[in-house]
Amino acid sequence: MDLNTVRDVRDARRHEPWRPGDAWLGGGTYLFSEPQPQLRRLVDLSRMGWEPLTERADGSLEIAATCTVAQLSRFGRSSRATAAPLFEQCCRAFLASFKIWNMATVGGNLCNGLPAGPMISLTAALDGECLLRAQDGSLRRVPVVDFITGAGRKDLAEGELLRSVTLPARALRCRTAFRQASLYGLGRSGALVIGTLDPVDGSMAVTISAATVRPFRFWFPLPPDAERLRQAVESTVAEDDWFDDIHGLPAWRRHMGLRLAEEVRRELTRPPGAEAPREPTRPGTQEDPR
Repeated sequence: MDLNTVRDVRDARRHEPWRPGDAWLGGGTYLFSEPQPQLRRLVDLSRMGWEPLTERADGSLEIAATCTVAQLSRFGRSSRATAAPLFEQCCRAFLASFKIWNMATVGGNLCNGLPAGPMISLTAALDGECLLRAQDGSLRRVPVVDFITGAGRKDLAEGELLRSVTLPARALRCRTAFRQASLYGLGRSGALVIGTLDPVDGSMAVTISAATVRPFRFWFPLPPDAERLRQAVESTVAEDDWFDDIHGLPAWRRHMGLRLAEEVRRELTRPPGAEAPREPTRPGTQEDPR
């Protein structure tokens, strides 16, 4: 879509003063997807030269805001980290073509703050921390679960820039479990739940997103039973925290969030490689054609 109110595009390396009507331009897949009548100038980040993914000496992973979904997917397929499969699973949760993958950025997905944003789900579940840079050059760090404050809302001041997201080494060593639900095939996520199990201290975290207006991460020092997990979710996620739009009603999202959270809990409390117990067949299913 043409942005006919935009009069100028500037290189972010020039460090010009921020002014009303400015917007950061990363991949542009959101900016150019719908009218943006408030915009007058785009500040292009594409030539900043940030390394897309940097593995630190302490085992942590820094993901630049300009890292594309395609770059993250390739990294996930080649990484030897225990949590690496989760990268590809979240990339596949995008309602987007491979062409979008090559333009859409991790930072753009976070800064849109949409409940179904799979990069939000990924980085929140792996205890990610955002590095934010203000116009005066000052830096601050905010956990991803606190950075997203609601549907389309984030803790980002005027002119502030999301520089990167860092995933800690301990999170990358975790076993993970992934569940996603949509109202229809290849549809936008109506609920996306990720579980992580720390192999060192045995702690478990369950993160619910897409079903809620912002990600909710529940941490337990030891794996909870089904009732404790359910109580934690129901006592924390308020009625109006369950998202409501054309892709799913709040009651359905709540049901799926709780159901998928329990599936994730069961998967992570089974020994690695153990098969899930088979559910009893019901009349009318393929297994019981009566």
